[in-house]
Amino acid sequence: MIKAVIGLGNPGKQYEKTRHNIGFMVADAVASLLQCNKKYIEKCFSHIYECPDHDLIIAKPQTYMNNSGVAVKNILEDYRLKPEEILVIYDDLDLPLGTLRLRKKGSSGGHRGMASIIENIRTEDFPRLKIGIGRPERKEQVVNYVLSPFSRDQQLIVEKVIQSAAQCVVNVLKYGIDKSMNLCNQKII
Repeated sequence: MIKAVIGLGNPGKQYEKTRHNIGFMVADAVASLLQCNKKYIEKCFSHIYECPDHDLIIAKPQTYMNNSGVAVKNILEDYRLKPEEILVIYDDLDLPLGTLRLRKKGSSGGHRGMASIIENIRTEDFPRLKIGIGRPERKEQVVNYVLSPFSRDQQLIVEKVIQSAAQCVVNVLKYGIDKSMNLCNQKII
């Protein structure tokens, strides 16, 4: 049973609408769908929504993406959770924009935020929802690409992806990961 949904991103206004922050965007959409407490609690190096009606927290680590593991480790310790009780949401360069992939476990796939989590909690065995953001043409463009906003043409797709990803999380909470994989693993557009 999932007891914490953790969306990855970077804190600060300058990163708010960037590709790397799609995990934060989905976390906010889940909190809205579940009508969680709108007030943030500053705890475990994170902004946290408490959702008492669902026995759930939704966290947005404020440690910057590459140090996400510090916050996640603190969340696990403070809320006495096991790794399999969290669901991490993050961007994935290797999936085309509009694609969702729900997995029970796996490697970091080169994602530094996920690598930080795996290093800090010492396991790859935790659920994750990957949100495809596509990849730039050249490898040297990756940093600028993930830290830039979606194009105007992509905005409509992104809005649909965020809502679909939030519904995927709700499905996981209701039906579990195994049943939700068939519903979630898709290309939205």
